[in-house]
Amino acid sequence: MRTNLEPPTALFLFAHQDDEFGVFHQIEHERRAGRRVHCIYATDGSATALPDRRNAESTDVLKKLGVAVENIYFAGQELGIKDGFLHADIELLDKWLDSFLDHHSSIDRCFIPAWEGGHPDHDLLHAITVNNLNSRNRLEIARQYPLYNGKGCRGPFFKALSPISENGPIEKKKFGWNDRLRYISLCLAYPSQWKSWIGLFPFVSFRILFGGTQMLQRVSTDRLAKPPHSGPLYYERRAFLDWTALRSALDRLEIIYQKKTS
Repeated sequence: MRTNLEPPTALFLFAHQDDEFGVFHQIEHERRAGRRVHCIYATDGSATALPDRRNAESTDVLKKLGVAVENIYFAGQELGIKDGFLHADIELLDKWLDSFLDHHSSIDRCFIPAWEGGHPDHDLLHAITVNNLNSRNRLEIARQYPLYNGKGCRGPFFKALSPISENGPIEKKKFGWNDRLRYISLCLAYPSQWKSWIGLFPFVSFRILFGGTQMLQRVSTDRLAKPPHSGPLYYERRAFLDWTALRSALDRLEIIYQKKTS
């Protein structure tokens, strides 16, 4: 049980180092509201750079947002979960997250990547967390944040920071021009990811600068039964993983939670 000496805690889950760009404002909002912030990275990020380098870049960014270093957890590196291969190790991460939640009862807010079909690791981290919170009857504390998706797009094109309608009503928080410029500058703080950010930066910076809005949506276990949206998913078009393979991983996850609740 949480004591009066333990402040309420907001938990942010990221599939990869730099995914925090989707919740820069929310992290600061939670800190200003008096919550302690914990951040967890679910894969090692090794697909595009050495994990330690990526860890250092994200740690520097989170420190600028007010997150204490001791509250940053690189679970994916600890568990040996490779970037792009969370589907092979969902059991490992689920067990780790289950233990983490058992030992952090002060968590009363949880933010996870959206179920949007952008990257398979994003969708799988979403499903793992939703199932875990649902088994604890705590699904109401979770909100999903968009990163990128390919709904309505063709070829290599995508939408950044754009919630899909299938995930329901959008909760919006506006932020000012100083914050917009600061958040855009933070997007340049990942030099190891320059190849990825060549594609991301124009779209992300445009949304931050002219939108200036943190957008969140509630989560639901019902959404996990089918693809995030109709048509090819972005990670299918990029040949990262297809829905059949991701669905197979989700089926394994369902078996875990059927055993837990039986």
